[in-house]
Amino acid sequence: MKFAWVDLRSIAAEQREAVVDAAIHARLAGVLDDRLDTLATLPPTVQKILLTEPGAMLPPEAADVADVLLSRVATTAELDKLRLTAAERADRTGAFVEVIDDATLQVACAAAQALEYTVVRFRDPTKIPLEIVIAAADKSPGRLVCEAADLQEAGIIVDVLEKGSDGLLLAPRDANDVFGLTAKLGSTTPDLALTTLTVQSIEHNGLGDRVCVDTCTHFEKDEGILVGSYAHGFVLCVSETHPLPYMPTRPFRVNAGALHSYVLGADNRTNYLSELKAGSTVLGVAADGRTRRIVVGRVKLESRPLLTVRATSEDGVDVSLTLQDDWHVRVLGPGAAVLNCTELKPGDKLLGYVATDKRHVGWPVGEFCIEK
Repeated sequence: MKFAWVDLRSIAAEQREAVVDAAIHARLAGVLDDRLDTLATLPPTVQKILLTEPGAMLPPEAADVADVLLSRVATTAELDKLRLTAAERADRTGAFVEVIDDATLQVACAAAQALEYTVVRFRDPTKIPLEIVIAAADKSPGRLVCEAADLQEAGIIVDVLEKGSDGLLLAPRDANDVFGLTAKLGSTTPDLALTTLTVQSIEHNGLGDRVCVDTCTHFEKDEGILVGSYAHGFVLCVSETHPLPYMPTRPFRVNAGALHSYVLGADNRTNYLSELKAGSTVLGVAADGRTRRIVVGRVKLESRPLLTVRATSEDGVDVSLTLQDDWHVRVLGPGAAVLNCTELKPGDKLLGYVATDKRHVGWPVGEFCIEK
């Protein structure tokens, strides 16, 4: 679980109290400052991180006030000296490393492997040094914290190498930035409880418009997106990762369905397929219910013959999906079985997802609504 620290050092005096209150209210993990008297005013529910200069003499009360003591480290010799200190209080000792060249990058990697806490600041905008530090710290039990210049960079850091750093350090401009940081930490998507659907009927509809969703990711063979004609029920449409005659695989694509269909996204939000465009996001879903956020790179809308699959969940919920009427368009069944839509027949089993929510502009809402 990722965490965040708020950096108070550069926050305007008139914003500091509001930022601290917001950090406590949002339950961020900690507050960093170089002033011991400021940290002493914080409640015990928040971790207090004191940043010090190398060799600084600390007052006796520092050990009682600060939960973590960070020391600036720029050389291997300074890191070795800090490691001796860490031997006595390993769980409360950390390094703050500013990466400006290869030498300081190596110091950051060594610190991340040796210490409980390593905070890194990168001078240059490239994320390659961060990738290197994350890789170096991968097997370390310590926690790597990366400083972000703003919320946008915080969102990027979270996804570097598909795992990001363990923690984020941000100097918010105001309380709104604190809550924005909380949202970045919660950007991981929860697993879904998929259900088995039983096909009731297949109906050939004739010409209509269908949407292919081309994404910026490589789907796994048991992975696709959830699409349905009703906001309360979806079928797991598989990506084109599986070989087909007459055409190459397109592991970034899902032939998703008619343009009116709902597609499930993150935060229990839906969109019509017709609304998707380059830069939109959808929820990638695996046959075992694992999910991830996926960025759309392109949407292709073309007129094709359509068919409608009607199915029912184990609890009797009706689900409907309109797809391109072609053998190569596929959905997933239990056990990640790949099923060609034109070969479906009553009694066949599909994987799907049933939601209890009704929808208004994609958001769940508790209102009376009938879809049929």
